[in-house]
This record gives sequence, C-alpha cells and structure tokens, in this order.
Amino acid sequence: MDVTLSQSTVGGRTQAPPSKSYTHRAILAAGYAEGATVSDPLISADTRATMRAVEAFGGSVDHDESANRLDIEGFGGDPETPADVIDCANSGTTIRLTTAAASLANGLTVLTGDESLRSRPQGPLLRAIDQLGGRAESTRSNGQAPLVVGGPITGGSAAIPGDVSSQFITALLMAGAVTDAGIDLTLQTELKSAPYVDITLEVLDEFGVSARKSKNGFTVSGYQEYDAGDGYTVPGDFSSISYLLAAGVLAARDGLTITGAYPSAQGDQAIVEIIREMGGDVSWDEDAGELTAAESSLSGVEVSVADTPDLLPTIAVLGAAADGTTTITDCEHVRYKETDRVSAMAETLRKMGASVTEERETLVIDGSASTLSGATLDGRADHRIIMSLAIAGLIADGETTITGAEHVDVSFPDFFERLSQLGATVSK
Repeated sequence: MDVTLSQSTVGGRTQAPPSKSYTHRAILAAGYAEGATVSDPLISADTRATMRAVEAFGGSVDHDESANRLDIEGFGGDPETPADVIDCANSGTTIRLTTAAASLANGLTVLTGDESLRSRPQGPLLRAIDQLGGRAESTRSNGQAPLVVGGPITGGSAAIPGDVSSQFITALLMAGAVTDAGIDLTLQTELKSAPYVDITLEVLDEFGVSARKSKNGFTVSGYQEYDAGDGYTVPGDFSSISYLLAAGVLAARDGLTITGAYPSAQGDQAIVEIIREMGGDVSWDEDAGELTAAESSLSGVEVSVADTPDLLPTIAVLGAAADGTTTITDCEHVRYKETDRVSAMAETLRKMGASVTEERETLVIDGSASTLSGATLDGRADHRIIMSLAIAGLIADGETTITGAEHVDVSFPDFFERLSQLGATVSK
C-alpha cells in the first residue's frame, strides 16, 4: 500500500496507542502463568506473533474486542513442544522472548520469521542458552533465524553482551523465573536500551515475579509463579507518542493533545524533554496523562539514543525541520532493527532535500541547510521509518508518497486514520 501526504495543519485530541513493548511482555507473562486478563493491549502484527507463540506452547488467547482485552490461558511455566514451526513474522521481540521460552521445553522448537527478521542477530542469546545447558542453534550457522532450540534448561549462570539487544536479557529473565535454579546474567559489555529491561522488571513485578539488577548484570531466582491477580492493564506507548508529538510541534498551530500518556519505565518518554530542549512547546499533565504540543520554532540539539533507539527516526525528522545542527549519537545498535534505520533515515531525508551526514555511530542533520520537498520514498518495510517520514510529509512542499505503508500495522495500525482525523491530508 502506498500512502500520499500533503503539507497539512493538524490539531485536536487523540488517544495514545497502547505500548507494544508492554503488550508483548504481558502476553508472554500471562503465558508463563496459569493465565491472566490483559486489558487495553496493542493488537498489531507484532503482538499477534507473540499470541501465536503462546498458543504454540500450549496456551490460548481470546481477544474480546468489546471489552478491549485479551483473556489468556497460560502454559503454567511448562511450555509444550510446538507441533509446528513458530512464525514470528517481523517481530524481533517475539522471536527473542520465545526463544528463551522454547529452551524450557523437552523437545525441539523451530522459530523463524520474514526476510528482515531472518537477518537480525540472535547469536548472543543462543550462546547464553548453550551456557545454561540447552540446545540453541542457527540452521545456517550465522547466528540468525531459522533457529532450533531445545531444553529443558534448569537455570544457572550465563554471560551475555549488553550492546546488541536488551531483549536477550528480557527473554532470559522471563524464562529464568520458572527454572529450578533461576538465572544469573553477567553483562560482558555496557547495556544499551537499558529502559527496556526496566520495563521487563516492572511487568514481572506486576505478575508477582522478582528479578533485579546485580553487581555485574541481572538475576532472577527460580521456582517462581507468574500471577497477575485481577489482571494487567497496558499503558500508552511513548514510541508511538513521539510521532504525534512531532506532528504537534511541526504542524499544530492551535495545539494537539494526546491522552493516555502516563509516566512509566519507558525510556522513550525522553522524547518530551528532547523536544522541549529543541524549543518545542510541550506541556505534560502527568496526573491526567495528557500531553499537549503546539507548533514551534525548533533548534538543533545533540542527543544520544543509546537507551532510546526507536526515537532516532523521529529526532531525525525534527532535526531536518530545526534551525542549526542536530547530532544523534550512539547509533550503531539502531542499524540492527527491521532495517538499518540510520542509513534509511539518512537516504530518505536527503531525497526530501535535507542535509544529512551519516557515520557509523552518528547521524548529523543540518536543518539550516535543509528544505524539505515531497518525494516518493521507500518505507523499507519498517513501521518507524514509515511513520517518521509521514510526519516529514506534513511540512514538506508538495506531495510525499511512502511505499509499503501497510507496515505501520506492526505497532500503530490506525496511524494514517489518526493523522487524517487530526486534519492531515492523507490519501491511499
């Protein structure tokens, strides 16, 4: 699907989409439990992949649309060996979290995904499972899916790098809670995207599971039971909120208000302060969960995305619209997402007329030398690239067409409908 946007003014009120990160973890936590009710979940291509995985391990997931909840029957910490291959589609979170779950099963589990997912690194997680006594192999011996995983692991100690993906740590902590001995993880390198592990610890606590940071990494004791009591409610997603906030400071003359934006462990809520530092008019009533952004004159900043990789596309677009230079640092791990997001943003923004310099760890955007014009842009089958370019299209001269725009279904299925409701000129 191709989507075309024209220069537009937006405004009004809109609800923050539910968090993808929290939804993934809550679905799998309910799977590790005897069951649970997950309210206000994000229903998207990625989270459906995690639902299918829970069902493959012997659980069941019922989506009650009228009540906006998932009723999940779990596998009680003892996953069955799946009868078929688990297809994780394009979801890196799904394959990593369920790879660790598969290491608890008696038989062998095969996990795979689409072409993009099959190019993403899984090697550190496979090696950690090996250290814990399981079997974990890449069928092509390149550390990438398809994967073959077996167990059952009973816990123990493992060393793992922290600068490839925080999802490896999340996966092992979630699985470790139901092993006999628990799991002690030693980080071999500095942890990147650390707030995502904080999210995991928060969700585990909500499900009655204790895990914590240790001197050199993380630890979770064994023989724990997952139990969410009366259920779990998913908070709003600040990764998705970032696009709405950007639309507000770039194109909302009379302001745009986002509801359901409550503080949480999400690292991506840093977007609020980043935009304020750029001079953006953003107010946040944290008690009411309301963010309001209004069109502003922005100035360039230097910002690290070591802990907030998903914000890079949004910040890059804001930098292209700002006066002066915006420098985004600590970018290398952002290259290992659905696509190489550093190169993708550099190439597409240049095509729109932005002045962009790309280095391995850094992306520099000279907003003063940039004048955005509409163009036909490849969305790279990446939801975050597509949504950020759509925001750029709101302020570019002429029409901006984004190809493969259906991939917003990964995290924000009604994104273009929301933009249209807020006043943007959008055609499919």
